Amino acid sequence: MMIYGLQTCAICQRARKTLEAKGIDVIFRDVRSEPLSEAELSKLIVEFGDRLVDRKSNDYRALNNWLKNSEAEAQIAAQPKVMARPVIRDNDRFFLGWDDDVQEALLAD
Repeated sequence: MMIYGLQTCAICQRARKTLEAKGIDVIFRDVRSEPLSEAELSKLIVEFGDRLVDRKSNDYRALNNWLKNSEAEAQIAAQPKVMARPVIRDNDRFFLGWDDDVQEALLAD
């Protein structure tokens, strides 16, 4: 299982620790230090659309107007921290966030 997020994101760390405690092998990828390729980002945009950008974050608010009016791919490529997180890939299934529905889907025995 792969988690895309930020090393400093408390929710990403909580998701990682919970999954590992259940015996799930997790690979964590910090999108700031190891940015997504165009192909990876395109796949996530197809899956989540504009939901992939966290428009409530300070990082999003700090974007210039041109970027705010650009596509999600351009926003995340320019400032990876605006990506909503965590993004979790479990084989061919993708999940966004760490809410009850995501936890239930990933932790169901």
